[in-house]
Amino acid sequence: MERRTFLTGTVFGAAFAALPLGTLSAAEACAYTDVPVNSIGALQNAIDNAAPGDRIVLANGTYTVPAGTSIEVSGKHGTEQAPITITAASRGGAVLKGENGFALSDSSHVTISNFSLRQGSTLEIPESCSHIRLTRNDLQLADIEGMHWVMVRADDTKIDRNHFHGKTTLGVFLGVEGAGTSAMAQRVHILRNHFSDHTFPGDNGGEPIRLGVSPRALSSARAVVEYNLFERCDGDPEAISVKSSDNTVRYNTIRDSEGGIVLRHGNRTRVESNHLIGGKEGLRLYGNDHVIVNNYLAGLSGRALVVGSGSTRDHNSGETPEQRRGNDACDRAVIVHNTLYKNARALSGESRTYEPQKVVIADNLLVGDAGTLVEMGATTDFTWQGNILWGAAADGNIPSGGFTRVDPGLAQGSDGVFRLTAGSQAIGKAKLLGTTVADDIDGHPRGSARDVGADEYATAAPVRRPLTPSDVGPNAS
Repeated sequence: MERRTFLTGTVFGAAFAALPLGTLSAAEACAYTDVPVNSIGALQNAIDNAAPGDRIVLANGTYTVPAGTSIEVSGKHGTEQAPITITAASRGGAVLKGENGFALSDSSHVTISNFSLRQGSTLEIPESCSHIRLTRNDLQLADIEGMHWVMVRADDTKIDRNHFHGKTTLGVFLGVEGAGTSAMAQRVHILRNHFSDHTFPGDNGGEPIRLGVSPRALSSARAVVEYNLFERCDGDPEAISVKSSDNTVRYNTIRDSEGGIVLRHGNRTRVESNHLIGGKEGLRLYGNDHVIVNNYLAGLSGRALVVGSGSTRDHNSGETPEQRRGNDACDRAVIVHNTLYKNARALSGESRTYEPQKVVIADNLLVGDAGTLVEMGATTDFTWQGNILWGAAADGNIPSGGFTRVDPGLAQGSDGVFRLTAGSQAIGKAKLLGTTVADDIDGHPRGSARDVGADEYATAAPVRRPLTPSDVGPNAS
């Protein structure tokens, strides 16, 4: 095994440190150890002997992990400043095939990057690990019925800048759970991934991201799911399925997909500044105390925003598994500053036993030319204020004091998004007090006199726009 130590003061060291591999911090860039390998056996040997700061670099090529074996990463501990990095020589240049791939256990601060992963079994990040990073990989694992591709159970895992694509069978691209039967992995960060082309024809079980499962609904995960792009994700009505509590889902784009964002189980999740465009499902809410702010839902063929009713009022720790699988009525949600533009169904409810209660629906913009803009089922103690409705669609059963009907003066930008124009009657008309909304979906500051809808009128270019493939995946910045 050959080890090479490079310093950024050398010409080669400076060039190598500048490579956008996404693994070097400022502290690490001063010195690190490069360990080149060119076989599975050499790779395993280098991992077995790895120390903090080592970067094990597998030469480009196609490698098959021998049957009945894995690439074991066991008992290996980097540090925050000097992780152990296992990487291909160039992005996607090393293709790993075989029954199994990397098998992690009792390890921390380990990064796996730049591989084309084609294995025949789930990539597990178990609860015995922490601070594992999976970055800049291309994942198209075996298309086996019921097989999940990546399952995270470890705290402080980071899944970023990967491309998950090409699944036609039951099973999720990325699942997050935890130890035992009820815990959730803590502080998982999922960002700038590209999820595309999941074509499982069933009506359940093909989510791109499943953040928890029913028995874990009441466990706080504190996950952040941000800046991810979903395209042609048709394996489930839920592209991002949240079944845990205290999470943040923001700045994602879901385009031309059957799935939407569904808070299926759990409480206190914030869904902020997401674009859902040209697909089927939008946002669907169950559970308590969610905040839904600054989202843009346009051209959806299904239901854009559903405030769900329940088969139970509140989930609790004494439930049976069957009771936990039921729907929890949506209580005390705050739904503010969202734009719903020309969807088949805009804002609607449901008709289960327990109606949603004490929900605030304020300063939203609903535009439609067909059907009905508001079709709520039974509700209790809802607050409606400051909403604007427009278009040929009927108002529906929104209370008369909860909206005005005025032309918001929208114009379509080069990115396809409809925004306010100068002189819009939505400018400065927001009414809700007591809820902090610092900026709009574009990243422009709201100021003190807020506008209605997801967009705050501004002449400056948007800081955030709907994501494209160049913004995500292995080559993203």
